[in-house]
Amino acid sequence: MWCSGGAVERKGWRAVLPHPPPPLSVTRRQIQWETCWQPHQLEKFHQGLSAPRDFTVQTFSELKMRGDRSSISILLLSVGFLNVANVAVSQQGIPLSVVKLWASAFGGEIKSISAKFSGSQLLQKKRKELVKSVKVEEIDGVKLVKNLAVKMEEMFRKKAEATRRLVEAAEEAHRQHEENPDLQYEYFNAVLINEVDEEGNNVELGGEFILEPNDHFNNLSVNLSHSVVQVPTNMYNKDPDIVNGVYWSEALNKVFVDNFETDPTLIWQYFGSAKGFFRQYPGVKWHPDEHGVIGFDCRNRKWYIQAATSPKDVVILVDVSGSMKGLRLTIARQTVSSILDTLGDDDFFNIIAYNQEIHYVEPCLNGTLVRADRTNKDHFREHLDKLFAKGIGLLGEALSEAFTILNDFNQTGRGSVCSQAIMLVTDGATEMYDDVFEKFNWPERKVRIFPYLIGRESAFADNLKWMACANKGYFSQISTLADVQENVMRYLHVMSRPKVIDHEHDTVWTEAYVDSALKVKSGPSLTTTVAMPVFSTKNETNQGILLGVVGTDIPLQELMKLIPKHMLGIHGYVFAITNNGYILIHPDLRPLYQGSQKRRKPHYSSVDLSEVEWEDKDDILRNAMVNRRTGTFSMETKKTVDRGRRVLKMHYDYYYTDIKGTPFSVGVALSRGHGKYFFRGNVSVDAGLRDLEQPDVALADEWTYCNTEEEHEHRHLTQIQAIKLFMTGRRLNLKCDRELIQEVLFDAVVTAPLEAYWTGLALNKSENSDKGVEITFLGTRSGLSRINLFIPTDQLSNQDFLTAEDKEGVFNADHFPLWYKRAAEQVPGTFVYSIPFSTGTLSRAFVQSTDCSLVLCSAVGIQMKLEYFQRKFWTACRQCTALDGKCSISCDNDDVNCYLIDNNGFILVTEEQSQTGLFFGEVEGAVMNKLLQMGSFKRITLYDYQALCRDYSGSSDSARTLSDVKRKSYPWCLCLLSFLLEFNLYSWWNVDLTVKGICHFCKSRGKTMMVPCDTEYPAFVSERTIKETTGNIQCDNCVRSFVIQQIPSSNLFMVVVDNKCDCSSIPPVTMDPIEIILKFQKDRKKPESCHPFHPECDTLISLLVLC
Repeated sequence: MWCSGGAVERKGWRAVLPHPPPPLSVTRRQIQWETCWQPHQLEKFHQGLSAPRDFTVQTFSELKMRGDRSSISILLLSVGFLNVANVAVSQQGIPLSVVKLWASAFGGEIKSISAKFSGSQLLQKKRKELVKSVKVEEIDGVKLVKNLAVKMEEMFRKKAEATRRLVEAAEEAHRQHEENPDLQYEYFNAVLINEVDEEGNNVELGGEFILEPNDHFNNLSVNLSHSVVQVPTNMYNKDPDIVNGVYWSEALNKVFVDNFETDPTLIWQYFGSAKGFFRQYPGVKWHPDEHGVIGFDCRNRKWYIQAATSPKDVVILVDVSGSMKGLRLTIARQTVSSILDTLGDDDFFNIIAYNQEIHYVEPCLNGTLVRADRTNKDHFREHLDKLFAKGIGLLGEALSEAFTILNDFNQTGRGSVCSQAIMLVTDGATEMYDDVFEKFNWPERKVRIFPYLIGRESAFADNLKWMACANKGYFSQISTLADVQENVMRYLHVMSRPKVIDHEHDTVWTEAYVDSALKVKSGPSLTTTVAMPVFSTKNETNQGILLGVVGTDIPLQELMKLIPKHMLGIHGYVFAITNNGYILIHPDLRPLYQGSQKRRKPHYSSVDLSEVEWEDKDDILRNAMVNRRTGTFSMETKKTVDRGRRVLKMHYDYYYTDIKGTPFSVGVALSRGHGKYFFRGNVSVDAGLRDLEQPDVALADEWTYCNTEEEHEHRHLTQIQAIKLFMTGRRLNLKCDRELIQEVLFDAVVTAPLEAYWTGLALNKSENSDKGVEITFLGTRSGLSRINLFIPTDQLSNQDFLTAEDKEGVFNADHFPLWYKRAAEQVPGTFVYSIPFSTGTLSRAFVQSTDCSLVLCSAVGIQMKLEYFQRKFWTACRQCTALDGKCSISCDNDDVNCYLIDNNGFILVTEEQSQTGLFFGEVEGAVMNKLLQMGSFKRITLYDYQALCRDYSGSSDSARTLSDVKRKSYPWCLCLLSFLLEFNLYSWWNVDLTVKGICHFCKSRGKTMMVPCDTEYPAFVSERTIKETTGNIQCDNCVRSFVIQQIPSSNLFMVVVDNKCDCSSIPPVTMDPIEIILKFQKDRKKPESCHPFHPECDTLISLLVLC
């Protein structure tokens, strides 16, 4: 064990990271030191009178500027005299009346500040004046989701049409091209463009290629007139097949450009050739990694695999007999890994190693197949390293086992129910095993055989060739590691041949994935791809030749723009899933985690709907959407906010339907109450536009009031500019949401008086002399916000607040701001106080209030310095009802601990600065346990199925094994569980928590990695009906008393705890998660298209399989 920076790490174990650095705070004693009394006040104080109430508060910084060091000395003496002479804790417990007085004083003071600076009363008054002009309507969820599905269908259709035009152009260009093995052609190589040699001349295949930054492509430097060609590092740039393919595919350039001009929302368009090269538009320069390598091969991408072949069930047989030792086994492992690369989410597989016995690579998967998603493929790759060669090879038994699995699994209907294949990786076969094929595969030959002969020797090649010919497969020989990729890819041509002969240009759509190149302001962008296969249409070649696949990327941000956010309410949202149940869009999808930079989580693209809508225990909603039904569903849910630390109990109504022409389904979730209604305000266009153009007004950056992307001439317009042009009739071709615009104009008029009110407060320096209040802000359901600064921007405690960097604090494409959500669930007219968890130092406090009546809901708030907020608390805690000034209790006394906590149990004010922002149960476990027993707080169990664990073992046999298998959650994988291991959770909330987990064979020590894990953790909520509580806790040899009192008109509680009794033996109450294993294989909707065989294929076998 070794320590560094306060963090204890155990090698081979998962360790807890340290808490964030101590926050900036103001303690009760600092308040004493900062209180300056005049000489006549001190004289009365020394005579035994109570502390004067007319003191003047001055901060250390002010005293330092004045050089008033004598004042500090006197203050220290005064503090000591006060603690000894005037304060004593009552031996009879903590008086509730005193705590109630403190709470009332603090509540009144802080409410007065909040109300004055937020202008909430002025806003309420203005709304009442206009309420008669507002029409309230109930939202029709069924109609809403159907209209949304139609819009999404139209958008997807346009992308598919662009892709189809590429298919037609590619097939026509190839039909007219005559292959020329001696063809010399200079093309723009994506890696070599604009490269020069030592003499300053352009390198071969480089050439001058104009690149200009383009905001549509996130300011990447691109060429909108030409495409570029990328060739994998292991292939020769001037190979005749490559050069011929590049030459005829130049015809795609014109179609690329035309498509982009027709639909300016398009981004990347491309053609992936079966020969290996990749043509991309617009042209952009590619950069190798630090080793000079670009590992990208388009044929391994999911869009290529799904478009090129039909879904398939595959069993891979690997020979591990003694003759496979050394290099042959290494090549075999790489061959199997490359085969796995060619499998997609609609495919199923298993791997069997054989010698004189049959060994399932994953023993828990005996006799079955698993989906070929990234999780399972990565898990099997780890087990390939454990293979070792010995004994003799009994291929007949292995083949029998493979045929049995395929037959049994196909009969269950759980696999692809389409194509089937056996991949045989071996260094030879001593016989043909025709008896096995006759028993299991003839005469139908439903299972194709693809033998891969490993090594240079060809003694047993004839037997393997015969197996391929007799079972509609393909034979390949792999002599070196460099031969693996191209030889593995050849089986795709055979599997795709029925589709090619049928000329079925099936349109395929991928699941959501992160486009590493294209990023939006908030980080990497999620993308889906629409792809279609390209076939040879030459009359002389009726052999079913796959030329490649064309594709078009669709940023899911474009899908989000279609969502009518104003119709969804504060907590409503839209989500969409694939035919496999994987999330396409959902506000709770968290594909990235934050370290030094945002990174993709492992398996982020295969998050199932049931992992975010986990209250639907029976998968009613998920299965209905997977099966493309239209309907409704209702359930109570627990929605987490504030990075998972807080929970809101909601009742949602779900409406769902399918998106025609795609494998996707879309759903709308509306919260009951104000979420089921919206309003139509009526103000004049002139008045609305005038108030909308005020400098303090902003509109939701990711909302679409007007579509400025569809026409090139509109791209320079801001949303406010576009609204003005549309409403004044000067741009009739602008497509705008008139209903949303009418709402935002109404909100602009209603909130306009606040601009003058806030300006008046800012100009009156006496109103905020100590600069405790920094910002005031408001938001409305139409996405309009107003912000007013009371101090210069560079003096703000946190300059990210209310900016795009503060993702939870602003209106986004899929959610309202956090402060808006929390305010909406409070009692109308009350204030919500919170400290953000996102800042490294807790240097600021939020205050929000809500003005909400059914749907006329807006939230106003202020940001104040935490130091200022805490000072108000400690000042209020000096209130005393005793006429003689001898208070029975004081927070200044060491025998009492005073806390200010919120309704979720987080500490806002405490004497110990390092405790600010912590959960109260971690600091006062005995008291929190008692509060839970008494019902003052409730524990709510939550689940996170997208958590990440930091694994310190680095072994393929360690916790990574558990996490990957468990992630797919097959119940029979419990055989992997071995013993408890402590490891560290790194969740999306960027908070490190201890997790109790289980791992398999944690043997070695080594690198750190992030692995997926599923966790259960608690959240806590106060009981609204309980305003005050007193209690006693029986500890070892004493009784500890406490009082908890609600702060009026807020979500806060004052807790005063007797500190004389040691209750440290009672364990703390924490929010630490524990790992769980609850997953099961889910239903899926199989692709509608299937092309396992074609009658003409039988006549081509002898020629194509090299019999």
